[in-house]
Amino acid sequence: MASKKAYIITSITLGAIATFSAGLIGLANLITKDRIVENEKNKVENGIKEIFGNDSMISSQSSLSDYKYLTDSFVVNKNESEDVLGYAYRTSGSNSYGKISLIVGFKATDFSFIGLSIVVNEQTYASTLEDNYLTPLNEWDRKLEDVTCGATFGAKLVRDMINEASDTVKEMWKE
Repeated sequence: MASKKAYIITSITLGAIATFSAGLIGLANLITKDRIVENEKNKVENGIKEIFGNDSMISSQSSLSDYKYLTDSFVVNKNESEDVLGYAYRTSGSNSYGKISLIVGFKATDFSFIGLSIVVNEQTYASTLEDNYLTPLNEWDRKLEDVTCGATFGAKLVRDMINEASDTVKEMWKE
């Protein structure tokens, strides 16, 4: 009889701890969810400015759903003018090493790749990927197809994301 009582007390105690923990997690989410969304929006806007310059702004944004990696497209203008500087895509993908999300920019004139900005990099070898592939790619010191960098699976994912964006920009915006 004593062991049944111990099991019941243990079950009630563990249930109370789980309920309290779930409440704390829910409260933390309630407090932080808007801030997380705002930070991500700022990261995207800053990424656009990093690629196109500080005098750039997003003039229109569209959500994309028919692509493997592309989630959003942006038309980027120079300040308040109608001059289109280029097009940008937000990409998101994951592999067994983690998630990565980028902004990929293209010139309006010839749809050529001009740069990328990291929104989220949760890859296991994130610093290796950034130091040996993303940064040199952004500085034109590395070819897109040269993915051997110490974080090859992450680099292949980034390459595939950029290639999908490159193919799409030509289809979507050519007149």
